[in-house]
Amino acid sequence: MRVIFMGTPDFSVGTLEEIIKAGHEVVLVVSQPDKAVGRSKALKYTPVKECAIAHGIEVYQPERVRDSACIEYLKSFHADIMIVVAFGQIIPKAVLDMPKYGCVNVHASLLPKYRGAAPIQWAVINGDPYTGVSTQRMDEGVDTGDIILEEKVEIRPDETGGSLFDRLAEVGAELCVKTIEAIENGTAVYTPQDNSKATHTAKIHKELGSIDWTKSAKEIECLIRGLNPWPSAFTFWNGKTLKVWESFVVKSEETGAEKSEPGTVVKTDKKGIYVACGEDVLVLSQVQLEGKKRMTTDAFLNGYTVEEGTYFTRG
Repeated sequence: MRVIFMGTPDFSVGTLEEIIKAGHEVVLVVSQPDKAVGRSKALKYTPVKECAIAHGIEVYQPERVRDSACIEYLKSFHADIMIVVAFGQIIPKAVLDMPKYGCVNVHASLLPKYRGAAPIQWAVINGDPYTGVSTQRMDEGVDTGDIILEEKVEIRPDETGGSLFDRLAEVGAELCVKTIEAIENGTAVYTPQDNSKATHTAKIHKELGSIDWTKSAKEIECLIRGLNPWPSAFTFWNGKTLKVWESFVVKSEETGAEKSEPGTVVKTDKKGIYVACGEDVLVLSQVQLEGKKRMTTDAFLNGYTVEEGTYFTRG
C-alpha cells in the first residue's frame, strides 16, 4: 500500500520501521515541528523524523495539519491509507476522508478505556493488572473510532511507565502491520466502541509526582512506577526535593507504624527508608536528592542521616 505515516515520539518509530519492513511504500512521513532544546536553542529532530531521514523518506512538518495548504499537500500523494501513531495533533475530517482506506490509529490502551493522553502511564499509576494496544479506524472524536484489532498485555508487578512504553511500542508495531494486511485483503472487522465504558486520561504534569503520604502505600508505589522515568515521583526532605525511583510496600504491623502520622519515617535499614502512609508503609529503596545522582537508599544513608520521626512533606 501507499502509506502516509503520521507520528512524532519514540513510541511511533517502531511502527514506522515495521511498515517499511513489511514492504509497504511509505510515500511521506508527517511529524510535529522540531523543537528548540538546551541553552543553545538548537532545533532537535523528532524521533520519527530521524527514522524517516535514515530511510530516505520525505518528511513534512506542518504547524497545523488542518490548514488548507497542508490538506492539499497531503492530497497530492494519493495515499491508500494513513497510519497515525502519537502524532500530537487532531486530524481534521478532510484528512480522515482522504485515503481510500481511511486513517488508522495505533493507541496504547484497550479502547474504550483510557482514551486521550498518557494511557501507558495511567495504566501503571492506577494499578491495572493488564492493558494493551488497539488499532482503530479514526473518526472526528478523540480515540472514538471503530476498533479493528486489539492485543492484551499483562502489566508486571515491577512495571514502570518506561518499561511498559517499550513493550507496547513493540506490540503496536506488529499489530499495525497485521491491521494493514487485514484491510488490504478485505478481512478487517470494524467493531464500534461501547461509549458507556469509555474512560479519559489527562496529560501528565510534573506536579502529579508530588507524593501525598495520606494515600495508601500501594497507591504511592504505583505512582512511583508509573512516573518512572518521567516526570518522577518526589517528596521534600530538609527543604530539598527527594525523587523516589523505586519502592515496595510492607504492612504497618510489621514495622509498628500503625499509629504513625502519614509521611513519618518509622525506621531505616539496608533495605530502605520506611515511611508511614495512609495505609501500610512504603519502603523507599532507590532515591535521588536534589543536585545528586540516583542511588540505592542504602548508599544514600551512608552519606545522610534520616532520623526516625523525620517528616517527608509535599513542599
